[in-house]
Amino acid sequence: MRSPTLLVIAHGSRDPRHAATVARLCDRVRALRPGLPVETGHLDFNAPSVPQVLSRLHAGAGGRSREVVALPLLLTRAFHAKSDIPGVLRETLPRLPRLTVHQAGVLGPDALLTAALERRLREAGLRAGDIGSTGVVLASAGSSDPEAIAAIAETAREWRRTTGWCAVRPAFASASPPRTADAVRALRADGVRRVAVAPYVLAPGFLPDRIARGAREAGADLLAPVLGDAPEVARLLLRRYDEARAHRPQLLTA
Repeated sequence: MRSPTLLVIAHGSRDPRHAATVARLCDRVRALRPGLPVETGHLDFNAPSVPQVLSRLHAGAGGRSREVVALPLLLTRAFHAKSDIPGVLRETLPRLPRLTVHQAGVLGPDALLTAALERRLREAGLRAGDIGSTGVVLASAGSSDPEAIAAIAETAREWRRTTGWCAVRPAFASASPPRTADAVRALRADGVRRVAVAPYVLAPGFLPDRIARGAREAGADLLAPVLGDAPEVARLLLRRYDEARAHRPQLLTA
């Protein structure tokens, strides 16, 4: 029996690095689970769009029904997860009667994400012995959604509790304060000797570049790369896929 197709739904970006990073992440997912059909659709800017992918899957189904797990490539439940993605699915599916789509949960929060953040910090030069004297700025893209802001703050608290950083401060590249540079300066003012910035974003683009500029402007000691195609992120995509298959959440059908 054919496994349901995993449709990874990315936001999209004018920055070509974004789509290239998403493609590498999906390649890693395929390598982890050979034979699983993995597709990528974008909400904006990049091709193929979500409706284009769904239409192609429907056409390829012939006269049979086909099941799809739509997985938002998002770290928090904000506007895109609550509105944009369900909206585009519900608008598209009435034209595609042979498709049944289950929307998976967003990626965060999850311990695999903090493991990926730690991987990126090590790649940037963090040594194991530095953890206790290092304060971390957990720098996300930002959102006007209170649920998303609260989730980032809780991730920061839990990461400090489980890892032993001397401090973890959330920061946001848009919509909400504090900005990355302000969070770095606040840690310095509190006497933190070593400050690292960990971008809590999946792919390069305008807002991740703003995070990097803020880190450099405030003199952070370390700036990690974006999460990108970290193995932990690929494993998390498969976890969310399996959860959606097991629980059949948010059934979306024509």
